Amino acid sequence: MKILMLTPYLPYPDSSGGQIRTQNLLKHLKKDHDITLLSLIKDPKEEEYIPILEKKFCHKVRVFRRSQKPFTLKNIFKTAFSLYPFLVVRNFSDDLRKALAEELKTNHYDLIHVETFYAMPHLPATNIPIVLVDQTIEFKVYLHHVQHSGSLLLKPAMYLDVLKLKYWERYYWRQANRVIAVSHADKQEMLLLEPDLKVDIVPNGVNLDFFKAKSSWKSNIPTLLFVSNFNWLQNTEAAEVLIKEVFPLVKAKLHQAKVWIVGQHLPSRLLEMRSGDIDITEVAENDPDTIKKAYYQADIFVTPLKGPGGTRLKNLAAMASRLPIVSSTVGMSGLGIKNGVHAVIADTPQDLADAIVDLINYPAKAAKIANSARLFVEKYYDYASIASGLSSIYRQVAKKE
Repeated sequence: MKILMLTPYLPYPDSSGGQIRTQNLLKHLKKDHDITLLSLIKDPKEEEYIPILEKKFCHKVRVFRRSQKPFTLKNIFKTAFSLYPFLVVRNFSDDLRKALAEELKTNHYDLIHVETFYAMPHLPATNIPIVLVDQTIEFKVYLHHVQHSGSLLLKPAMYLDVLKLKYWERYYWRQANRVIAVSHADKQEMLLLEPDLKVDIVPNGVNLDFFKAKSSWKSNIPTLLFVSNFNWLQNTEAAEVLIKEVFPLVKAKLHQAKVWIVGQHLPSRLLEMRSGDIDITEVAENDPDTIKKAYYQADIFVTPLKGPGGTRLKNLAAMASRLPIVSSTVGMSGLGIKNGVHAVIADTPQDLADAIVDLINYPAKAAKIANSARLFVEKYYDYASIASGLSSIYRQVAKKE
């Protein structure tokens, strides 16, 4: 089939969760489909990745600029006078909109795949079937942020933006022929809001061949790891919970323990928390090897997430690396894991700390959980089978079966 794919980011390098997901799906989809990719980019330097994508995954790739920084005066001003929310305004390109119209006019496609609802405003009216993938329910993510942070003076405007976000997210779900969620929880939320939607689940996956699996769970200097892309506000919140609330409780019982925060786009407020026991490592977007080493070298992966949304790929990577996980309920939501079998779930700082200390003190228990987690992702989260499921949905929607 000929597929036109639209993404709000270039799926290379494999930096953010969305990039990792899309790149791995493209790697397998190319076997059965001819894919033309149109993507937004923030930096002209990203154009150097076009030949790599065309060689490995796509028939053709075109890119279009969006603002490099989100909170520009231009974006804020445009949002204030727009019916669209800030997320749509900052990710909109008039050049992309025009290019899409021309592409659809001059070339035949069996199906259009749109990644994220906020890329949908670029599409002209068309009779070509549309599959819309929402990797997270965006308005819930932003609502959590408004409720738990931000200036009181700005909250009314921020709540208004959340209302616009919710309206347009639901609107574009209805415009698609098929909506894809990444978890059962997201699917149920979508159907609660829009009962007539046709929703399938295409979960996130993990590249099992990439990660080096641990074989020992004993350590004299226990290291608690949190890896993330810190462009997501809830990831910064989780790192702060780990450093300020959980780690002191662990340190009181395991005096040699350390925290290791690794990721892209680290905010200054996290970088300022560096100390002898707290290592903050910023990595470039094209440096997956440093992240791979962190998963292998650490002793416990801790994800004390409070806010909804995100791809949860960090957890799948830890499971693939046989790195035991201690997480909040939110942090592991949608993955289908069993508490005490594939990870340990706890929701207060004290309970998280107790679970971490328990796994460090009993390495055989840590090993059992880590091995169960690896088997779990091998069975349910291999990208080859996930891409096969997506390909089947393509054929159903395009009526090619």
